[in-house]
Amino acid sequence: MTDLASLKAADLPLVRTRMVGEVRMHALEAGLQRLDGGAMFGVVPKPLWERRIPADARNRIPLALRCFLLEMPDALVLVETGLGNKESEKFTDIYGVENAAEDPAHPDRLHDALAEAGFSAADVDIVVNTHLHFDHAGGNTYRDANGEVKLSFPEARYLVQRGEWEYAHDTNERTSASYLPYNYDPVERAGRLELLEGDGEIVPGLSVFGTPGHCPHHQSVLVRSGGQAACILADVLPTMAHLPLPWIMGYDVEPLRTLESKRALLDRAVRESWLLCSVHDPLTAWGSAVMGARGVELGGDEDGGRR
Repeated sequence: MTDLASLKAADLPLVRTRMVGEVRMHALEAGLQRLDGGAMFGVVPKPLWERRIPADARNRIPLALRCFLLEMPDALVLVETGLGNKESEKFTDIYGVENAAEDPAHPDRLHDALAEAGFSAADVDIVVNTHLHFDHAGGNTYRDANGEVKLSFPEARYLVQRGEWEYAHDTNERTSASYLPYNYDPVERAGRLELLEGDGEIVPGLSVFGTPGHCPHHQSVLVRSGGQAACILADVLPTMAHLPLPWIMGYDVEPLRTLESKRALLDRAVRESWLLCSVHDPLTAWGSAVMGARGVELGGDEDGGRR
C-alpha cells in the first residue's frame, strides 16, 4: 500500500486512460500539492480524517493536481489546468508543490502528461475551468524563460462561469489568496475567454452544472456517451474521502451550500450510475457511485487506487 504521508508526484502514473461510452478520457497527473489537513476536512476531527489521508509533520495532506483530457467527437477538451509554473519558491514550499516538468521544453508536469497521452498544447480546443482558484486555473498561463506570462493553450477557448469571473475580480481578505489574476486575465486580453451563464452543454456530450459552496459559482463537468456518464467533481467533493455528506472543507466560503450541492450530486450519481472523477484525491482518479449502508460509497475502482 502506498505511504500517503511520503507520497511523491513521481509515484503516480503520468496518465491513466479509460472509455466513457465512445469518449476516451485521460486522467493527467499534473503534480501534487500539500494543504493543511484540518482545513481540508473542516469540522471533522483529525482522528477520523487522518485514517484516510495521513498528514506530514506540518499537518499537510497530499493532494493531486489532476486534470482530465476528453477526446470528444467534436473537440479535444481539457478540464482544469493545475497550478502552472509562475509561483515563487516560498509559495511552492508553503503549499508543498511538486509539478516541475521532466521535459525541459515543457513549462510544467501537465504538459509532460499531455505529451504522454499523445497531444500537444496546441491540440487543445477547449479549456474548462470549474473555478479560478490557483490550483485549478494556474496552468491556464505559464511564465516563459524571459519572465513573460503567456497562454498555455494558444488555440483553445477558455470557459468559466461569468459569476466566477466576477467573483474572482471582487475579492476580500478571505478569498484574495486563492485568486491570482495572472492565471486568467491574460486569457481575456488575448480574446480567448468565454463566460458561461449557468448550466448547459459545451459541445455534444459535455455539459456543466452548478455545484456552489466551495465558491458561489463553482461548477462540475458531466460527460455522457453511449449510455454512460462521468462527472468531474472538482472541489464540491475534492477527494474520495469527502464522500460522507458532512465532510466539507474549511476552505469553502458557503459550506451549507456545499452540503446541498453534494447531496443533490451524489443522489443523481447513484440514480444515473455515474463514474465519479476526482481532481485532488492523492491516488484514486475515478470510481463508480454506489449506495452503501452508510451512504454513497466508491465502487468499481478500476485504477487500483485507494477507496
